[in-house]
Amino acid sequence: MTHQAASSRYATMSFQRCGRSGLLLPRVSLGLWHNFGERAPHEVAREMLLGAFDLGITHFDLANNYGPPPGSAEETLGRVLRRDLGPYRDELVVSTKAGYEMWPGPYGNFGSRKYLLSSLDRSLARLGIDYVDVFYHHRPDPETPLEETMGALAQAVRSGKALYAGISNYGAADTRRAVAMLRELGTPCVLHQPAYSMLDRQVERELLSVLASEGVGCIAFSPLARGRRTDRYLGGVPSDSRAAGPSPFLRPSDLTDALLTKVRSLDGIARERGQSLAQLALAWVLRQPAVTSVLIGASRLAQVQDCAAAAGSPPLTAEELRRIDAILGTDG
Repeated sequence: MTHQAASSRYATMSFQRCGRSGLLLPRVSLGLWHNFGERAPHEVAREMLLGAFDLGITHFDLANNYGPPPGSAEETLGRVLRRDLGPYRDELVVSTKAGYEMWPGPYGNFGSRKYLLSSLDRSLARLGIDYVDVFYHHRPDPETPLEETMGALAQAVRSGKALYAGISNYGAADTRRAVAMLRELGTPCVLHQPAYSMLDRQVERELLSVLASEGVGCIAFSPLARGRRTDRYLGGVPSDSRAAGPSPFLRPSDLTDALLTKVRSLDGIARERGQSLAQLALAWVLRQPAVTSVLIGASRLAQVQDCAAAAGSPPLTAEELRRIDAILGTDG
């Protein structure tokens, strides 16, 4: 072991229970969607993972297709577990998912029993561990019966290769059905992972109330709207930013004048609170009682450190929420 974890790692991070389960998650979790794959400098990824753990971020979220290339983010975490964090495995929550294309042919995509269980075995091999804490179905499959998909998640838990089952990107109606099936199978759904940010509030229409009533935790991905809810682009597009690269998920054309005007106004509120804009955006998502944790992405440790501080944010006042709603408008 080359890393000695900080003795203060639980001093500032707060934790919240996933619905009515026994699982607690840090209010801020680290997602390995980008910047942890084969094409990213390993030492930078390692620094972020170890730095996150030292800040009390005990949850690392993956999927079989995270990289790039697909699978390489799991391999990166596997290397860090072997070299540094193996002795702390019982303090970590490691999650992964399957649902997007991973290999050619009809058995490497979506939600069949064959695909999900095969994918989990491959993920465990890349990670070099015996089990993941949470195994998710990554997206609904319009062709495979939901009973088969939920049965595969239940089998993953019963086999000991996963401790908990979760779903991601499911709408409210399918969430109710999936949760009921998993409960009947004796492997309750503990987490739903939807997109939620100031720029994407669809979950507020129905899904959050469904999760609250069903006792399922919510962990929000893209809470910073892929960087658009930070101050990173207020002065233009940095050459090392996601918007400056080839990513299809954030392009310079997404950074409209109207959007930047809103971001500047929100930045003013953040400064009044003594926060960064990223911290305000995360605190805004975490204000929802149904939200257990937020998943941040990062390309350097300083971003992880900035976001981790959102766990200790003072509550947003009614007046601050009113001003934020007025800035976001109906399309917020």
